[in-house]
Amino acid sequence: MEGGGQPLELNGRLLLMLHPRNAGAFGTPAYKGGSVAATEESMEDYGNYTYDYLEYGDFEEEEEVRDGYSQKEAMHIISIVMYSISFVLGVTGNGIVIWVTAFKSKRTVNSIWLLNMAIADFVFVLFLPFSIDYVLRDFHWSFGLVMCKLNSFVSVMNMYASVLFLMMLSLDRYVSLVHLSWSQRCRSVWRAWVVCGCVWGVSALLSLPTLIFRDTMSLRDRVVCFNNFNVQDGHTAAVRHITLVVVRTAVGFLLPFSAICVTGILLVIKVHQSDDSVYLSSFSKTVSAVILAFFLCWAPFHTFSLMELSMHSSLYLHDVLKTGFPLATSLAFFNSCVNPLLYMLVGKKVRRLLKRSCLDITKSSLRELSQSISATESLSAADISPPEEPTESSTNPTVTYSRNQNKLLFDL
Repeated sequence: MEGGGQPLELNGRLLLMLHPRNAGAFGTPAYKGGSVAATEESMEDYGNYTYDYLEYGDFEEEEEVRDGYSQKEAMHIISIVMYSISFVLGVTGNGIVIWVTAFKSKRTVNSIWLLNMAIADFVFVLFLPFSIDYVLRDFHWSFGLVMCKLNSFVSVMNMYASVLFLMMLSLDRYVSLVHLSWSQRCRSVWRAWVVCGCVWGVSALLSLPTLIFRDTMSLRDRVVCFNNFNVQDGHTAAVRHITLVVVRTAVGFLLPFSAICVTGILLVIKVHQSDDSVYLSSFSKTVSAVILAFFLCWAPFHTFSLMELSMHSSLYLHDVLKTGFPLATSLAFFNSCVNPLLYMLVGKKVRRLLKRSCLDITKSSLRELSQSISATESLSAADISPPEEPTESSTNPTVTYSRNQNKLLFDL
């Protein structure tokens, strides 16, 4: 294997300038959703093709910035900070949402949507430590092929599940507010669970390519986790990559948000025409905030992902992607911890429910603590053995023990 950006022969075909350091900046296998597929595709997938192009960062080995750090190091720091924040907030916030919606609130259709969205984000953030380790090791994957595939699969499935649940939430909001009679007849908890099962099934099906193409490879004393299309024909590899990006962008972003926008516009029109017969509740406003946050977090990523397809044709585009892609993927991936914050900031009912649940837990804990202390004191009192009856003395006071009163009596 040649070093320093030299071509690498792999399985009898040319693998062009695959840099693990670059693969990490854009290919950390735990980037959210398209994250994995997207991030590493931006580096390693292009490295799988035989057409003539250069990888991100191959123009300059050490590009210094004004603060003394290379661009590579700056991207590493940003990635680690974003991963760490998302992990802490995501585990805590989504864990609380799961606990409240699953155990502390009445089971409704709305709570089922929120529960499944929180589960998708919670499972994703649980895999973030693998990404943090990957970046800290300068993009050396030390967890084996199975975890490489599983980590990528979970990330991509999270992206699809999140946006599809948002679409269902938006459609359900429109139906429940505009078509009341149909909603009252057909909108039920068990039907919501059936829809959730379908969403998870579709998300898993769309994520299967990561299980098929994800691979590990030793490169420059490192092991990288990347999409290995592993075909002799470079054109076929390019077609597979383009197909994955187009499907991910269309099904994971454009089509769901088209449906969300259409239902949102129709709902706004209905509200303005209804003379207050239709109004937006606090929950509906919360849903709007969640949808807006998802769009803002994911739109840059999908934009750069499409730009990446023509990266090799423009040196300027290469430079833009080299800086923009890690920032866009970090932002997309940060969306995993945003929803619980929005529930707290926008949703009045969620705030009240969470406050009541926390108070109930505090009261229950204090009650159990008080009962435990009382039980301990009772056991301690029962263990006190009666003192021996002292001998009578004319000069000393007589001490007697009253069993009924459970205390010592002094007769002077």
